[in-house]
Amino acid sequence: MTSLHPRDSSGANAGRALVLGGGGVAGVAWEIGVLSGLADAGVDVRDADLVVGTSAGSVVAAQITGGLPLEELHRRQLEPSTEIAVAFDRERMFAEFARIRGSAISAEDAAAKVGALALAAHTPPEAQRRAVIGSRLPSTAWPDRRVIIVAVDASTGKPRFFDRSSGVPLVDAVAASCAVPGVWPPVTIDGRRYIDGGVRSTTNVDVARGHDRILVVAPFPDLPGPWHPPLPEQLAALAPARTHLIAADAASLEAFGSNPLDPATRAPSTRAGRSQGRTIASIVGEFWASQGDG
Repeated sequence: MTSLHPRDSSGANAGRALVLGGGGVAGVAWEIGVLSGLADAGVDVRDADLVVGTSAGSVVAAQITGGLPLEELHRRQLEPSTEIAVAFDRERMFAEFARIRGSAISAEDAAAKVGALALAAHTPPEAQRRAVIGSRLPSTAWPDRRVIIVAVDASTGKPRFFDRSSGVPLVDAVAASCAVPGVWPPVTIDGRRYIDGGVRSTTNVDVARGHDRILVVAPFPDLPGPWHPPLPEQLAALAPARTHLIAADAASLEAFGSNPLDPATRAPSTRAGRSQGRTIASIVGEFWASQGDG
């Protein structure tokens, strides 16, 4: 049975964690670009002891552990897309989150209120969405390494942390983590409906607690949520772990445009991410290779 809580240990998980945050279709492409750019400069962070994926980051987590070379994953982002094109009113969503923050009494209450909106929304069918997610993944089998994918129960607001011991298909776990409220359908798993893990946190970086070094790749680290604290506070709470954040630079944000769910953003976003990855490779490489608390 899947653990209902992130694995929190005091030293048992010592090592390096790669945390991949949400950001829509553009975010998937950008993260693949960043990781490719780092690898171009000899910094391959796929050797992390733990990979945590949320929303777009869950797609990337499955992709980079699915057996394909980064170069092939990057090339696929440049190809014509079969993604479902949708309109996305970001300002309206943020306004709704602000309203929920004002009335919620806890993080889970806030997430459940978002879940209620998601359950009532008119969206494409689950089967169609699952097919899209499946087409993104190099393999539909869980990788033989430690990967955790985060989603949220739409009714209770409680998070669920899927891994290879869950007994849940990888495609279902990723589809659940990517179920943007009001845009994509909540995903049915074991009789429960699940929504985007970003409702809990755009990164869920606390899942990596106990690791010595935590690299966070998040295109939109400042995205407001219905409850979660700002990412700098989440990172500070992980002390004494060393953390490093890679967020989208100005050129990448321009590539994302106004709708990060638009499939047309894939090619420009992955190119911008690759350029950014090459630029920051020396700093990230030093962090990734460092030892202890230094």
